[in-house]
Amino acid sequence: MTIPALIEAEPLAAATSRPKVGFVSLGCPKNLVDSEVMMGMLHHNGAELTPRAEDAEIIVINTCSFIDSAKQESVNTILEMVQHKKQNGGKAQRIVVAGCLVERYRDEIQKNIPEVDAVVGTGELEAILAAAGLTPSGHANNNSPFNILPQGTPEATIHTHAIGMAQTDGEVAELESASMQQQLGQQLIDRAPSAVSQHSRPLADPEHDREIAPQLRIVQSLAETGTTHGDEPLNHSGDHIAHLPVGTDAGNTSRPEGDLRQQQGRFSRESWDGATAALPEYLYNDATPRILTTPRASAYIKIAEGCDHPCSFCIIPQLRGKFRSRRMSSIIAEAENLIKQGVREITLIGQDTTCYGEDLGFTDGLATLLDALAVLPGLRWLRFLYTYPNKVTTRLLETMAKHDTISKYLDVPLQHASANVLKTMKRGGNAQIFLDLIAKARRIVPGIVIRTSFIVGFPGETEADYKELEAFITAARIDWLGVFTYSDEEGAAAFNLADDTKVANRTIQARRRKLMKLQQKISTKSKAEWVGREIDLLVEGELEETELLWEGRTSLHAPEIDGKVFINDFGPHETLVPGTFYRAEITESHDYDVVARILE
Repeated sequence: MTIPALIEAEPLAAATSRPKVGFVSLGCPKNLVDSEVMMGMLHHNGAELTPRAEDAEIIVINTCSFIDSAKQESVNTILEMVQHKKQNGGKAQRIVVAGCLVERYRDEIQKNIPEVDAVVGTGELEAILAAAGLTPSGHANNNSPFNILPQGTPEATIHTHAIGMAQTDGEVAELESASMQQQLGQQLIDRAPSAVSQHSRPLADPEHDREIAPQLRIVQSLAETGTTHGDEPLNHSGDHIAHLPVGTDAGNTSRPEGDLRQQQGRFSRESWDGATAALPEYLYNDATPRILTTPRASAYIKIAEGCDHPCSFCIIPQLRGKFRSRRMSSIIAEAENLIKQGVREITLIGQDTTCYGEDLGFTDGLATLLDALAVLPGLRWLRFLYTYPNKVTTRLLETMAKHDTISKYLDVPLQHASANVLKTMKRGGNAQIFLDLIAKARRIVPGIVIRTSFIVGFPGETEADYKELEAFITAARIDWLGVFTYSDEEGAAAFNLADDTKVANRTIQARRRKLMKLQQKISTKSKAEWVGREIDLLVEGELEETELLWEGRTSLHAPEIDGKVFINDFGPHETLVPGTFYRAEITESHDYDVVARILE
């Protein structure tokens, strides 16, 4: 597959030896990992990251395009960054737009915002160097229009551990133990100034490495410590080559469901003006440079990319391509690397983590992966996000229960409880099936918390359907719950449903408000039961609103999306250290948050 050339743009002046790059990362954690990979590639090739948009010579905006509000935020951010390019005092010479908005509106971005110099799609992360006007050596690229390395070239090939070639559960069992014992020999963590980012803040005193908040960290990959020297160009573009067995063409491994749905037109982008016909195939791996933007002790690992599910409200399969798993050895190697560099909490992410390994021949691949990761020395918390209800197996739940390091936390978006609505959503299931799943999870994994999300106002949702959802929420007693209003997205199958099935916005908003009030009561009662508990607490730092409170999380709180634990008593400590675990006691509760005092 050959990636089309990006927008024609003048290169940076050759005299710029270390161009300053600022990043804004929008959307979900999966998008954030893409930003971290692009930052790593740029840093590896000589760019300097800056937290100040006014100082950046290159500004990269990694966009989201999931629903209308996300698209609007992306457009507004692009226009805001364009002002830094236009202003006389600004140093920005180049604006690069990356991510999902590019997959959906590539031509429109180029046509309607001419100040944008280059675009990079979700499957073109390795193109960030050319988009930024850099060559792999870090020098200015004087060739225009940009020439992007096609996916699948010999130069992109790298090698993975032997376990990565295993195709069955039996083969991986033989190789797992040896892989777990391998030592990467990497150095301790290096530091870099923060980039322009929605997810990070700069060091208070970078010179003395005094941390008051999350900052960027250079994660030394095998590319920098083993495969190549730090000043050499990268010789790979990602796992879209390396994760395949010998003799298999890149991009040709997939789940049977994905192949069938492709034949049925699930991934078609013909109606999207300007979208490329070829679907994204890229996967980063443990040898890909990456810079963390998360707090010191925490990191995400993307274990898979893309999605094959037929959900009629969603366009992610068109934006991200078919489901494809990373090699297990690559994930284990990345986790070992992160732990060596101080990470103690790892969150596995993918559009559907419960599909992990199906395209590689595994059964219960996620459970197998969790078994391998949970025993890594130095790891405190391991979590996985975004599961599919009919793929939460008994073995997966038993694996969660078996390992103390695995958070007793199940994120399973149900989307609705009415069988009629779920059928139209092309998801299946019903309220009783979901109640049985929740009861099973609570039985097998004592103390488990459940996070889910629902969509209200889906086309055809009647008052009776809504009442069924309301009754389900009352019965299920969900710990963490989000309610989203339906967004009519062009390209999604639901967009083409008859107009008379579309629910009025006023009704949608009213239903959401009712559900959130109901959940508030459930949550308030649930959080009151936390009072008196002793917990392990990961301290994140001072609360932005006041110096009198600090905040943290338990293993039952996923980063950024759940409630908080506020700390008003440091116990025996004069001060606390962000990124450190403490023993604490819950002393107060509120609707969604709790208050704790440090014990030790």
